[in-house]
Amino acid sequence: MRVALFDFDLPPERIALRPAEPRDAARLLIIRPHRSPRFEDRAVLDLPDQLAPGDVLAVNDTRVIRAGLYGVRVRGKTSARIEATLIRREGEASWRAYVRPAKKLKQGEVIRFAAANSIGSGAETLDAEVVSKGEEGDVLLKFVVSAETLDKEIERIGQVPLPPYISSRRRADERDTQDYQTLFAQKPGAVAAPTASLHFTSRLVSALAARDVLIQRVTLHVGAGTFSPVKAKDTADHKMHAEWGEVSQAAADALNNARAFGGRIIAAGTTSLRILESAARPDGRFEAFAGETSIFITPGYKFKAADVLLTNFHLPRSTLFVLAAAFSGLETMRAAYAHAIAENYRFYSYGDACLLFPAAAENDA
Repeated sequence: MRVALFDFDLPPERIALRPAEPRDAARLLIIRPHRSPRFEDRAVLDLPDQLAPGDVLAVNDTRVIRAGLYGVRVRGKTSARIEATLIRREGEASWRAYVRPAKKLKQGEVIRFAAANSIGSGAETLDAEVVSKGEEGDVLLKFVVSAETLDKEIERIGQVPLPPYISSRRRADERDTQDYQTLFAQKPGAVAAPTASLHFTSRLVSALAARDVLIQRVTLHVGAGTFSPVKAKDTADHKMHAEWGEVSQAAADALNNARAFGGRIIAAGTTSLRILESAARPDGRFEAFAGETSIFITPGYKFKAADVLLTNFHLPRSTLFVLAAAFSGLETMRAAYAHAIAENYRFYSYGDACLLFPAAAENDA
């Protein structure tokens, strides 16, 4: 499909720079393509009312690491400041990263990273060698420490990797270390938050439990490519970024059991949906899965794993908006986004949410 079909205009003031307080006070647009009216304006705290006893909410338990690093390039007696964003681990002590400025950086050079406020002060540093350079400002960095030490050092000197549409308007601060982490965050590895789960609070989780809705954890370590627009003119020509994920045998069994007793699977976020679809067989049953997935879901895809999708409002021309359009229909999603803009919904990572029902569904709760 032509990528231009997934474009839309968003007023800059609709981009949320902070989350709602409390998180479950965010607004929730319910989208039912097969009902009239198709759209209903609610709040995230109303989510349990939209689900039924026996349903399973699949959440992503990845934890965002402090993937933003600051340092200096070492070249003889000269040095230059460098900013790096880790995007994918490629070995125990190696990471692929986006680097600025990357043009003058050479293979074999050393970047000396330190806490942002102590660069050049003689403070303890974390050194990395530039192993190779990619074509889009990315480099492969090999750190000269063990994997265990590297993880600790990244947490010590790194910064919260806010999305570019936020970081271009304000710097990350201490509040973001909490705001940009979900209630379910457990397994370190993501460089971007699974934003649909940012809305959850203990109060909301308790309300879901009282409704007899089961929460099941899966894992997908979200990569920075989640923010990248589709640059190809046609979706068929887009190369999807790979991300590591896991659905345990226990999770697969719980999901299959819920389905067997008539429960629906609600994916909390596009990341949860993508790992669920990667673990689902053609007949819809789930199997244990662990590894990389680069699944790109576009209109015409036959969903096997998810019956309902909770997600935020996404960037134009993004793979995430393409996925939402595949789930509920392109015309419905374009109309839903127009409704959301007109009704002053807040967009993107710290913004509001929508609950999507599939275009092909015949009934729902």
